[in-house]
Amino acid sequence: MPTPQKRINELRQQLTHHNYLYYVDARPEISDRVYDRLLDELKRLEAEHPELQSPDSPTQRVGGQPIDGFVTVKHREPMLSIDNSYNADDLREFDQRVAKLLKDEAPIYVVELKIDGVAMSITYLDGALTVGTTRGDGEQGDDVTHNIRTINDVPLKLPESPRLFETRGEVYMTRADFAQYNRDRVARGLEPAANPRNLSAGTLKLLDPKECRRRRLRFFAYALGPCEGVAVNTHLESLELLKRFGFPVNPHIASFDSIAGVIDYCNSWATKRHDLNYETDGMVIKVNDFAQRKKLGTTARSPRWVIAYKFAAEQGITKLVSIDIQVGKFGTLTPVANLEPVHLAGTTVSRASLHNADFIASKDIRVGDTVVIEKAGEIIPYVVRSEPDARTGSEIVFTFPATCPACSSTVERDKNGTFYRCIGGRKCTAQVKEILQGYARRSTMDIEGLGEKIIEQLVDAGLVKSIADLYRLTLEQVVGLERMGKKSAQNLLDGLAASKERGLARLLAGLAIPHVGDSVADVLANAFVTVDALAEASVERLAQIQGVGPIMAQAIHDYFHDEHNQSLITELRSLGLKLTQDQRPSPAQTGGTDFTGKTFVVTGTLSKYGREEIEALIRSLGGKATGSVSKSTSYLIAGEKAGSKMNKAKQLGVPVLSEDEFDKLIGK
Repeated sequence: MPTPQKRINELRQQLTHHNYLYYVDARPEISDRVYDRLLDELKRLEAEHPELQSPDSPTQRVGGQPIDGFVTVKHREPMLSIDNSYNADDLREFDQRVAKLLKDEAPIYVVELKIDGVAMSITYLDGALTVGTTRGDGEQGDDVTHNIRTINDVPLKLPESPRLFETRGEVYMTRADFAQYNRDRVARGLEPAANPRNLSAGTLKLLDPKECRRRRLRFFAYALGPCEGVAVNTHLESLELLKRFGFPVNPHIASFDSIAGVIDYCNSWATKRHDLNYETDGMVIKVNDFAQRKKLGTTARSPRWVIAYKFAAEQGITKLVSIDIQVGKFGTLTPVANLEPVHLAGTTVSRASLHNADFIASKDIRVGDTVVIEKAGEIIPYVVRSEPDARTGSEIVFTFPATCPACSSTVERDKNGTFYRCIGGRKCTAQVKEILQGYARRSTMDIEGLGEKIIEQLVDAGLVKSIADLYRLTLEQVVGLERMGKKSAQNLLDGLAASKERGLARLLAGLAIPHVGDSVADVLANAFVTVDALAEASVERLAQIQGVGPIMAQAIHDYFHDEHNQSLITELRSLGLKLTQDQRPSPAQTGGTDFTGKTFVVTGTLSKYGREEIEALIRSLGGKATGSVSKSTSYLIAGEKAGSKMNKAKQLGVPVLSEDEFDKLIGK
């Protein structure tokens, strides 16, 4: 009978071996049930003998207790960004620059897939995983070790024990796991995540490692950081070392002695990358020899020995079968093209917005047309053009309906002729559904469980005809909805109860007041403090508020002088909603900068904040958050993969802040 120490060591070795086979080599030798049995035995033994517990045990992947917050860690060597290229000529110019600096030394190029995830540095001391750090601003990042330990393909202990070993790579999520996550979200009435990269970044920011583990993040190692006790001279040697140490390295790597070979290899992946079970957004080309890299050196922001090749937006040709009409919260009718399904940028596309009447007319789009589509930013399907030469004569010119498809009310065209609108107002179920979706979203009233499908059922069943009706729902009514159990129903009611305390700014953002978004709602709430003061304000007084012009002022005034809206405010007051705004602290109180009159743009993948979270914080401090960089932009807050907005900010001389620099600015 082996001693507990010996059996624990045996189990740890076996489980580590099987983890590698399953997650790295993809050739498991045992079933999940057998693996779980071994893991359960190890958990039991460690619980019985706490003195034998170890941070590198496979049991530690289940995650410990939530942490209180993130600690900033300075990188031993900066994690620099990579210059981008977009065509073969860019790559040839890169090759010419390399050749000029190396003179008579011919480089070997190593080409890898550019994984669309979150850059990560993982450090080991004496062979034990010590710290995992996000890229952050390149100089320093957040310590997310508690979450990195939950990733199955990251070794907790190396088979050898160099004094210092750092690997750099990409944390990502597979398409299958992303799809499952979204299915679970939708089933609970929640909004699905936008894409795997954003979900991966958000998951790494979780304070609870158990929730991180449930989301099944993965890791590809692609480079060495600072190391002591290992010796490699080329990039290919470093990749072999990483594999020997148990790290997953992407298998699709090739080397070439000419830029022509590099270009052909990059082009070969433009389409077949969509067959992979993870997202890629380009290729990375690196000089293989480390001595040559040293000669090439770096610029202020990126190495001269590496370049990223970004894939062009992929286009497809398909047939426009029919056009549906969607009705927005203000009654605007938006035409949506139903397409013969076409595979594009890794997904099957069957629908695309046609925006408005002018869009259809300018592109001469007809039902039955052959059309060219692409994915803008590889996310949103966009109709590029129709192909009139392919017409057979059976195509039909589209006309907007005379009545609303949702409520049969009259449809009118606006003065400039661009939009058609349903005049049914609050009686139109389609408009009510859109208003409720905007009201429930995270940056407004943040009502957990009130997703699109639940709203559809509530309105269609006649249970909810206005925002106020949400707060009259009973447990019996909600339990009666499809796929809604008692626990889910109670969670929804709890979410509604919690939303009553959100305050005036978020309420105004959710009320569907024309022209009033999150930023303006925050300005109004802080200027007037109470809904009564806002409702009594004249058009002239409203127009004096910074960011509120004459048209918006008139729209706000009209909203609060509409009999239906006045009745809604009265109902919400009687239902217990908070209709006042807590006064934000002054810059003197926080030790930060006064943001009044300052405009911010946020870009890239943030490591500390969610996009809506940081924009709400900016507004709470008196600033304005916009989506595009211009001469009037005060600051650009740049996360990882900042892209074109970073370039434009530099051209215009707009100050660029990292998240840490932003924190210092606000006195955090």
